[in-house]
Amino acid sequence: MELFPAFPLESWYDTKQTLHRFEQIVGKVRLHHSPRRNHWWHVPFHLTGSGITSRPMGLRDGNPIFTVDFDFVRHRLVASTLDGDTVSFPLQGNSVASFYLRLQSALDALGVDGGIPSASPFDLPDADRPFAQDHEHATYVPEQANRYWRVLSQVNMVLEEFSAGFSGKTSPVHHFWHTFDIAVTRFSPRRVRHPKEAGQVVREAYSREVVSFGFWFGDDTIPEPCFYSYTLPEPEGLTERPLRPDQAEWVASGGGHLALLRYADVRGAEDPRATVLEFLESAYQAGAGAAGWDVEALACPGGVTDPYLGGH
Repeated sequence: MELFPAFPLESWYDTKQTLHRFEQIVGKVRLHHSPRRNHWWHVPFHLTGSGITSRPMGLRDGNPIFTVDFDFVRHRLVASTLDGDTVSFPLQGNSVASFYLRLQSALDALGVDGGIPSASPFDLPDADRPFAQDHEHATYVPEQANRYWRVLSQVNMVLEEFSAGFSGKTSPVHHFWHTFDIAVTRFSPRRVRHPKEAGQVVREAYSREVVSFGFWFGDDTIPEPCFYSYTLPEPEGLTERPLRPDQAEWVASGGGHLALLRYADVRGAEDPRATVLEFLESAYQAGAGAAGWDVEALACPGGVTDPYLGGH
């Protein structure tokens, strides 16, 4: 299987727009029916051997324990309960409106109250249109959805490998349905105090100093897939620190900067996996170093902290 196959945004733009909204619907079910975790770790999806999963939900809210999974091999939405009951339907052939209604029917059939507040897109151009009224987005090409999952899975494994090198607090590698990226975040124990006006999303996500790393498939701002990293709060002199490989660069984003490595440049490298790992490590050294973290003390070579193993 080719590592990091070609996947320009324009090649699957319509499928991406539809699938993003499908995932936001399931993601809002996840958000509403799961115990809250620090830094919103209860919100995103995780990868599976055939797609992505909400992980188990329910119990605390009176619902049975249930999951909702996207199967991008068989191209079905699968809702299941702990006692083995399952309802599924094809992903292809649905508008956002019909997907939303079919998911509600599937959950009802399982005895799950799948109601969600704010049943409209989050931070998308049509955020004021309820899902149940979106008949515009209705493109789902199976081959494109499968390639999205394959690329996502490959990036997931590289991020997992990179994550092993840090012994401090770190998030899982997870796929955020609201921004449609996959990310992992390293945390400093130092608290960050945000003003109330920053909003609860920011106040919770960034209540500690972080260096975050991830990949997104492209959007209207940067219309191509890229690997990225950012440090918050952004320390002075961050963009003066070097990035590797040579194609990586600092780009302005909002009030700060992103370390950016374009997917096309990774694909052209002799060893794409090693190139991504080199980029992620350089971005970490830049962010953590500029922020004054004890990089040496937090190192965890090869994912091992056992002092009796050779080389550690």
